[in-house]
Amino acid sequence: MSSPETEPSAARPDALGLVAPQLRALRRRASLTLEAAARDAGLSPAHLSRLETGQRQPSLPMLLSLARVYGTTVAELLGEAAPERDAVVRAAGMEPTTAGGWTYWQAGAPGRGMQALRVHVPHGSQGDIVRVHPGEEWLYVLRGRLLLRLGETLHRLGPGDSAHFDSLTPHRIAAQDPDGVELLFVHTLLQSPSAALCLGPAHGDAS
Repeated sequence: MSSPETEPSAARPDALGLVAPQLRALRRRASLTLEAAARDAGLSPAHLSRLETGQRQPSLPMLLSLARVYGTTVAELLGEAAPERDAVVRAAGMEPTTAGGWTYWQAGAPGRGMQALRVHVPHGSQGDIVRVHPGEEWLYVLRGRLLLRLGETLHRLGPGDSAHFDSLTPHRIAAQDPDGVELLFVHTLLQSPSAALCLGPAHGDAS
């Protein structure tokens, strides 16, 4: 089973200068020590430290894990603060971000209890990575064909098909077609008080 620490790293280049200080600031805002945040995100403290100092680049799955731990969004981790929490997100305002080989667009407002993304998964990208984390996920295939493995069961989804599952179920996502697959993807950020049941309580003062 792979953890976020083992996945490819490729957050978009123009955002990298903002990511490192933002990761540290958000960890401190969450009152988490380096060790506690790393444990909850499935990283080693040394790896998280390298992310916070800009020595390593985070992949999209890493950013998703850290966003869950800090109760925020990938957009905020990348320093993409929206002026307002508008209910409507216009297509013209969706800027693509590439991480770990995947391209995604924010399809929802920041600071909500769920995060909505439009995602393009290229063929052969991260298909062997098993993910397990607290929360729920919902996805809907827009274009192409998706290979979704939940536990030991392989599902083949085409345009118009959807899936909704507990993220603690080991899962893999891969594109079946050479042109990749495009999805709508929604996941919970576990911002409610019950999140402590999955993530554990906050630990001490931030270091």
